[in-house]
Amino acid sequence: MITAKNNTLWKRSITVSLKTALKDTPVVSILGPRQSGKSTLACTLCPQYAYVNLDEEKFLSTALSDPSGFIETLPERVIIDEVQRAPALLRAIKASVDKNRRPGRFVLTGSANLLMLPQLSESLAGRMEVVELYPLTESEKEHQGGKFLHSFLKGTLKPEMLLSQKEKTPTLVKRLIAGGYPEPLLRSSTRARQWYRQYIKSILERDVYSIADVKDVRALKMLLEFLATSTAQLVNVSQLGNALKLDRATVDHYLSILERLFLIRMLPAWHNNDGKRLLKTPKVHLLDSGLAVALAGLHPRDWIVRREKFGHILESFVVQQFIAQATWTDPDLRFWHYRDHDQVEVDLVITRGKETWGVEVKSATATTPHDGKGLRRLADRCGEHFRGGILFYAGDLLVRRKEKKMFSVPFTKLWDG
Repeated sequence: MITAKNNTLWKRSITVSLKTALKDTPVVSILGPRQSGKSTLACTLCPQYAYVNLDEEKFLSTALSDPSGFIETLPERVIIDEVQRAPALLRAIKASVDKNRRPGRFVLTGSANLLMLPQLSESLAGRMEVVELYPLTESEKEHQGGKFLHSFLKGTLKPEMLLSQKEKTPTLVKRLIAGGYPEPLLRSSTRARQWYRQYIKSILERDVYSIADVKDVRALKMLLEFLATSTAQLVNVSQLGNALKLDRATVDHYLSILERLFLIRMLPAWHNNDGKRLLKTPKVHLLDSGLAVALAGLHPRDWIVRREKFGHILESFVVQQFIAQATWTDPDLRFWHYRDHDQVEVDLVITRGKETWGVEVKSATATTPHDGKGLRRLADRCGEHFRGGILFYAGDLLVRRKEKKMFSVPFTKLWDG
């Protein structure tokens, strides 16, 4: 299945999962950021379905005033786009499905996380499957299968030389700047930045009020811009409040809104039963590197002069690639970060039950034996449950490290693997 813009086609790797869900589940919901390709995917996957877009006032007004009547008038199979604009429809859909549980009746798309909306008073548990569609991954942009996470979990990585696919630093920077939203990928860098500005303006003017009570949209925008300059860092609500002159409750509320809109991700801190010396503060990541770069005002030349800022965006970029690949690899995986009171950290921790994997990100073109201290600490804490570790770097050799089950891996494997 594809996201199509100006005749540029990208196969979406989540398509197989969606087809499977439609065969046995009455309601399938595709959630993700605006402009990530949800509507195109739904309409291409289900061309015979009726289509209703709640961004259109003629549909939205009826859906808001008479949710049950609105659902009763729809054909048996229908796509309802931007369903977060009328959350009361979910209760009406539940009632309809309880009368007719035929699989694949409703395909919903939402640019806000329905499961986090306070207005959702009744659950569609057992009736709805949620599939998250993020901006394009690098593997999708390269028309690859996105199998690296699968290989990592399976323990099938092997040493290899990637000379023919060597990732030069400027190309890596271009990937970070480009991000994964389909539309700006087809524009010049200047026009792409303008797209991002209009994108955020549209969300703040339209979507925010559909899901929450916001007193000051300008402050919400300032918070997002501040987070773009501090992505991949521990959340410090007091610092954010002081910088923006907001109280703690308002900062927490605004962070929740940005997360519901799929603009940021709060990555929780990993812990185990004896994790008394572990920090429990989450990290915040902007979901898309292109958006982060645009909001932070970074340019390609800043890879050298503002390397630390780009390093944080690179970490968020890698985190997003893994979480997106998980949607079609194993949706039951959970994601964390690790940091203890010795300031030893692991950028991404992946768990499946007690099984644990670790990922560190390094922007340099070479690694040293000293690198990977966090992975070693995580492996010690997990013991027999540690399954493997990766140290990503900007080189061209996938090599086994001296530590058991650990590899140094070029970034290119994320999309070529």
